[in-house]
Amino acid sequence: MEQSKIAQQQELNALLSLDKTKSSAELVSFMGSQLIMLMLKLDGLTVKLTYEGGVLVEAATRGDGNEGEIITHNACGIMGIPTQIPYKSRLVVAGEAFIRPSDFEALKATLLDSTGKPYKNGRNLAAGSVRLLDAADCRERRVTFMPFNVLEGFPGKERKSDKLYYLPALGFNLCKFMVANRPLKQKEIDDGIQLLRKYAEDNDIPIDGVVMTYHDIAYSKTCGCTGHHYKDGLAFKFEDDLFETRLQYIEWTPSRTGEIAPVVVFEPVEIDGCTVSRASLHNLSLIEGLELMPGNRVLVSKRNMIIPYVEENLDRGGFCMEQAIPNQCPCCGQPTRIHENNDTKTLFCDNPACETRRLRKFVHFVSQKAMDIEGLSEATLERLIGRGWIHSPMDIYQLNEHQADIVQMEGFGEKSWQRLWEAIQRSRETTFERYLIAMDIPMIGNTASRTLARQFHSSLEEFEEAVYSQYDFKQLPDFGETLHQNIYQWFQEEQNWDIWLGLGELVHIVPPAAPETAAVKDNSSV
Repeated sequence: MEQSKIAQQQELNALLSLDKTKSSAELVSFMGSQLIMLMLKLDGLTVKLTYEGGVLVEAATRGDGNEGEIITHNACGIMGIPTQIPYKSRLVVAGEAFIRPSDFEALKATLLDSTGKPYKNGRNLAAGSVRLLDAADCRERRVTFMPFNVLEGFPGKERKSDKLYYLPALGFNLCKFMVANRPLKQKEIDDGIQLLRKYAEDNDIPIDGVVMTYHDIAYSKTCGCTGHHYKDGLAFKFEDDLFETRLQYIEWTPSRTGEIAPVVVFEPVEIDGCTVSRASLHNLSLIEGLELMPGNRVLVSKRNMIIPYVEENLDRGGFCMEQAIPNQCPCCGQPTRIHENNDTKTLFCDNPACETRRLRKFVHFVSQKAMDIEGLSEATLERLIGRGWIHSPMDIYQLNEHQADIVQMEGFGEKSWQRLWEAIQRSRETTFERYLIAMDIPMIGNTASRTLARQFHSSLEEFEEAVYSQYDFKQLPDFGETLHQNIYQWFQEEQNWDIWLGLGELVHIVPPAAPETAAVKDNSSV
């Protein structure tokens, strides 16, 4: 029982993060019918203070949430942390140690980090300052502490603000917050965010967003937490954090269309608890616009806290397109070319026999939205193609000729083969839409294939006849000149006709399902 109480107390005092959003609509959804607080999201280092008998006994950083670095010796060098308070019961306070923007501007020209480089931002300087061995040095960095939560103390109070309001009398300078007395509308939340943002700007307080938390303490406890964040709050971020790193090289990979996609590889940085070292660039125009070259210092982010992205190049100048891109396809060695369309430049490999291009086409063919052959992963396809057993999509349906050899492959066996062969056989029963998507006609995806299925009654023969008779596809909804030309250019290739007709003999197009009858009835007819 005693160990259980200790575990509960440790969970109560854990310094976890919050889930994040950039949408105030998500804040409305999170709030639901509960009363909430809106508070500044201070941009610094989270610190936990523990008082016993009115004396500060420990100051610690957040660390992994449960165990941080002890910085008690520096508490007297951080403004806003009283070492003695007129409250004799146990008190545990969480808050943020930060450096005001004006102070950072004055300090950054004279201070270097552990690598000998200037500090990139006030957050990093604050984090380094609280860990200094000498409190006097810490004091010179002008680090400030503001509490934003009471983890222990003032028992009997039901709302978070009730506990926070006790802190100024103990010598603390509270983090600014607003309390709602009813559920808010989105505009009211947006207005509250702007008011808090203006307050921080006017008072020289570094923030990177606003935090919404449930006001009721008992309800907050019922929300629980994950290993990473509490579930009783949501952080609204103004913008994506930027992290400086160094570009190591650009990796080029041919796609099934022949376009060679660039991916930048940079020195690993940690963003939102994840180590990131790669980001897609999509085209040459982005490389040219940022003037990216290996060795450049770059700023990277995770846009919307999901997608790694190169935001800026800190070492512009000296860019040379000929040096930045490969003259030959990294897969087949054939010459590359730059294609320009609507001011967007892309790099292409025009070799239809390029092995990577061929592999990507087969990966697309067996994908879930196309023929949906489970078990034919990219790695498996690469092995089967490498052994010369797959040259065209039709060969997939004749893999049983190589069954004896396949079951001997590493990672395979009779059961694996049986599952794969059953998946191949199931794919013989397919829809017009899947068949068309599998052909990989440029711009023919889910929407366009459904339109063609409706127009030609899910009949391959009717669609073939339309192509033979020079049907005007532009008359279909959302079919423009480019899509019209893509269809005819695809069928002008003899090998594409071979696939269309050859595969058509191996599969059966199932008719579209009949519309379902209504599942819900009007209660007046029951």
